[in-house]
Amino acid sequence: MKEKMPASWRHILADEFEKPYFKKLERFVEEERREHTVFPPEDDVFSAFKHTPYENVKVLLLGQDPYHDDNQAHGLCFSVRPGIKPPPSLVNMFTELRDDLGVKTPGHGYLVSWADQGILMLNAVLTVRAHTPNSHKNQGWETFTDAVIKKVNEKPEPVVFVLWGGYAQKKAKLIDAKKHTIIQTAHPSPLSARNGFFGSKPYSTINKALKAAGQKEINWELPPL
Repeated sequence: MKEKMPASWRHILADEFEKPYFKKLERFVEEERREHTVFPPEDDVFSAFKHTPYENVKVLLLGQDPYHDDNQAHGLCFSVRPGIKPPPSLVNMFTELRDDLGVKTPGHGYLVSWADQGILMLNAVLTVRAHTPNSHKNQGWETFTDAVIKKVNEKPEPVVFVLWGGYAQKKAKLIDAKKHTIIQTAHPSPLSARNGFFGSKPYSTINKALKAAGQKEINWELPPL
């Protein structure tokens, strides 16, 4: 599995790959793939890292579990493949984007252009058994992605960490709030969006933080496919 990690991250995370928990995690995922369908496909597990090399990370957006239905997950949190209908959380993200910055709702949910601009779109767990949400939690992925968050926290330049919902907000303890910006609001899921996500203006807040740090703002408008 580790050979699929792009070079810019492989040396940053080299120590993690050698730890017993990661070797156990690799065995678990291999066994799951032998016996079940697992999302995303093997080549896409580390997509977030391919699109956002370590040196380019200026925003970290944390999701929880990959999408578990057919053809959705491709390794970027909240994003779905071209041609797949955006799920409810993503629809709510687009609604808030329109209200926050006037960006017209796109006709797709493929968020690669955000990742290519420096947003590390990281899920806490990077694989899932088909149609079985949270089936790969507590197998080691959380330890690995916590290590990723810590490495991004070590970057000398300020990074914007976006933690939506209670699960993500527990990771705030891994981040130096004096050096970095932490944006914490309710999760965009239909269960919680009306309790603090809608109206939180995360996109303009991210851009303000980037501008204050002398970095290029994100163009949130998704190009047509």
